[in-house]
Amino acid sequence: MEVNVGHLQNLSIRIDSGMFARKPSGSVRFLPPISKQQKLPPVVSAFQQPLRLSNRCRTISVGASCYRENISGLALETENFHPFDKDLLLKNKSQEVQPHLNGKCIYLVGMMGSGKTTIGKILAKELSYAFSDSDTLVEQEVGGTSVAEIFKLYGEDFFRDKETEVLRKLSSMHGFVISTGGGIVVRPINWKYMQNGISIWLDVPLEALAKRIAAVGTDSRPLLHNESGNGYTKAFRRLSVLLEERGDAYTNANVKVCLGSLAAKLGLSDVCNLTPEDIAIEALVQIQHFVEHEDGYCTS
Repeated sequence: MEVNVGHLQNLSIRIDSGMFARKPSGSVRFLPPISKQQKLPPVVSAFQQPLRLSNRCRTISVGASCYRENISGLALETENFHPFDKDLLLKNKSQEVQPHLNGKCIYLVGMMGSGKTTIGKILAKELSYAFSDSDTLVEQEVGGTSVAEIFKLYGEDFFRDKETEVLRKLSSMHGFVISTGGGIVVRPINWKYMQNGISIWLDVPLEALAKRIAAVGTDSRPLLHNESGNGYTKAFRRLSVLLEERGDAYTNANVKVCLGSLAAKLGLSDVCNLTPEDIAIEALVQIQHFVEHEDGYCTS
C-alpha cells in the first residue's frame, strides 16, 4: 500500500479479516522508496484498538512521529505481523453464538473422513455442550459391536434402522453436538429429527477425503470393503459413487462449511493445510449467519 505523507499524525488502516485472521503485532515503518540520501527512515508504532471479532474489517490506529519533516512519497511497510491466536478467536466467536442457540443440538453431517468427530469435539468444548457420536451410540445399542461388524453380521438396513432410532432419541435432547454417520442423510425421517437442531454439512473435496482415509486405512469403513486397488484408489472410487447418491441430501443441511472455499479465503493452496480450529471457527461463523437470519438478531 502506498501513502503520501507530509506532517503525518494519525492514519487509519482497514484490514480485511480474511487476510489477517489473527491479531497483528510488530512495527510499521515508513520508508522512502526513491531517495538514497535519507539515512534515517521515519519510524512509527502501531497499536490496535479494542475490536469486535465478529466484524470482517478491523481498524488499526497508527500514530507516527517522523525523524524528518516534510517527507513525501513514502511507502508503508509492515513487519512481523503474526496470526491472531486461534484459540482466542474460537473462544470469542463461540461466546457470541452460544447464547442464541437456546440449547439446540448441532448435527454434523458429511462424507466419511470429513472430520465430523474432530470438529464436533471442538465445537462441543467451546459451546459448553456435550459431544456424542451416532455410530458409537449404535455400537452400544448392539452390545459394543463395531460398525464394521454390524454391517457384516446384520447388514446395512439393520444398521440404518438402529441409526434412525438413536437419532430419534437424540432429537429430544438439548446441549449436544452430534457427529453423524456419512449415510444418515439418505433417510428423510432422519432430517425430520435433525430439524429440531442445527445441521452442518462439512463439504470436503473427494481428493482430500480419499487421502485421509487411505492414510488411516479402510478396515473400519465397511462400505469400502468390496473395492479393489490401493487405499487411495479404493477410497476415491467409492466416495465418488457415494457422493453421487448423497450429494442432494447433504444440501438439506442448515449450514454448509465448504473447505475448498475456506482454504481459498485463508490463502491456502490445499485444504489439507486447514487446521481443525480453522474449520471450527468457520462453522461458528456460518452458524451465526444462520441464527441471525432465523431469529432476526444482529451482532454488528
